[in-house]
Amino acid sequence: MSQREVKQQPSRATWTRQLDFTLAGMGYAVGLGNVWRFPYLCYRSGGGAFLVPYLLMLVLLGIPLLYLELIIGQYMRKGPVHALANACPLLKGVGMASVAISFIMCTYYNVVITWALYYLFSSFQNPLPWLGCNNTWNTPNCSNSGSNNYTSTASQEFFRYKMLEQTEGVEDAGVLRWQLFLILALAWILIYFCIFKGVKSTGKVVYFTALFPYVILIALLINNTQLPGAKDGIFFFIVPVWQKLLSVEVWVNAAAQIFNSIGIGFGSLIAMSSYNSFNNNIMKDTLTISIINSLTSILSGFVIFSAFGYMSHLQGIPVEDLAVDGPGLVYIVYPQAFANMPVPQLWAVLFFFMLLCLGLDSEFAMVEVMITSLMDQYEQLLLGIFRRKELFVLAICGTAFLFGIPCVMQVGIYVFQLMDHYTAIVSIIFLAFFEIIAVCWAYGVTQLSNNLKDMTGRGANIFFRLCWWVVDPALVAVILVFSIIEFKPARYEEYIFPQWAQGVGWAIALASMIWIPLGALHTVWVLPGSIMQRLKLSMTPYALNEKPTERGRNQDKLPVISIISSNEQQTEKSPFQ
Repeated sequence: MSQREVKQQPSRATWTRQLDFTLAGMGYAVGLGNVWRFPYLCYRSGGGAFLVPYLLMLVLLGIPLLYLELIIGQYMRKGPVHALANACPLLKGVGMASVAISFIMCTYYNVVITWALYYLFSSFQNPLPWLGCNNTWNTPNCSNSGSNNYTSTASQEFFRYKMLEQTEGVEDAGVLRWQLFLILALAWILIYFCIFKGVKSTGKVVYFTALFPYVILIALLINNTQLPGAKDGIFFFIVPVWQKLLSVEVWVNAAAQIFNSIGIGFGSLIAMSSYNSFNNNIMKDTLTISIINSLTSILSGFVIFSAFGYMSHLQGIPVEDLAVDGPGLVYIVYPQAFANMPVPQLWAVLFFFMLLCLGLDSEFAMVEVMITSLMDQYEQLLLGIFRRKELFVLAICGTAFLFGIPCVMQVGIYVFQLMDHYTAIVSIIFLAFFEIIAVCWAYGVTQLSNNLKDMTGRGANIFFRLCWWVVDPALVAVILVFSIIEFKPARYEEYIFPQWAQGVGWAIALASMIWIPLGALHTVWVLPGSIMQRLKLSMTPYALNEKPTERGRNQDKLPVISIISSNEQQTEKSPFQ
């Protein structure tokens, strides 16, 4: 597809300013994963030992694959489903899988927002309820002072026994936590009205959401470094335990964190870059988004591990022996830091409001991927059923809300951990592998580089060509194979999930991965010719599409869609404006 043919396509809306895309990309990449997932994966992977594969994966996987996705989106000017179908018709299911994984994640990701809202509402109490051990939910082992005899802190017990009221394992479902149920409903109402009103990301909002988290994190870091024992936590964070690098799990977690944090494989960045001007400098955006994202993760690491040092000082045990793990870590360690800050209620409100802003932004993007992809493909059918798009959006949000209910039962933390393990780690590595095969091998590194040259005047340098052609496919393939061979069951703290629960986890993983073989079978079925001709044609870019001249004649038939687009948009203004 030449530059001339691209320019013959129907006009597509672009960002008002290119800085808007850069800031929006940063806002999408910098989210709860930086202040939640990165610290807890780092802790369970040996602290400093995790930083080595993490930074290596950033250079070899994160930056090259982000560059790849932005090139594909900007050149083809389509969302993930159709862009990847154009690149390799046989693997068009990769785009469909990215939509599925986004929907699965949004069902349980909103529970993290629910927790943030619960803590936000609790932050208006004086004293803060997680700073003392004289409450009805506390156990005799609770401590808010240093002693070797205590085994848990006040913030740990508030999270476990007050908010979650967690059971002993996934076998005991417990009862519905009505407070969390209502707050989850409130969170989905917020999401619905974000989508219902549309996205109008003004410069002021982008600047606020991009800069506000850094103000809070830096303030917490200044406070935490003055606490007793903080240096022990920071030492654990930056000094590797080299034998940990022999564990495949550490490398798999590092790769998964790069994919999850930057947003590779989820389709949103492809869609967002499709609104760029044709000649935009993609390299600048790639480096800005990826480097700032990783620096934010490392900043969060210093904040939380300095708090770890303080917790180990209080409990009189080494940092590596602290009983903290899982997604609740951010709701245990960060709140405890407020105790030594002036006006702790104010800092608590600001911090949990920050988590809410970060969470809503990411959640909205994941939900919108599902909504617009379905509207692109089945618009007339859906409007015939629901009459108005607003009702269809309500149905999607309501469905996702129902899927999230098990996460707000007393067993919820185990359900959450199970879904996160099989979706955010297992599925995303599998999906990323086939995305690389579709673009780097089927579409071709040479053609990708030529596309870049058409847009910017310069093709990809030898480093990116080598990464796309050899390093990234080999690295992801090795990680995928070893993650299967040495697969470790999902766990939460010291609890190992039973076999039947692991089976449920694999079913959740297959719900997204199954679209890749299904898409391949459908492509071979619909293409003309013999089996061999169909297979050969299925590896030919644009084999499922009309010719460019036909697209030009039919442009008036293309549907109008919103932010996360899988088709072309005909409005004069981008929904981002």
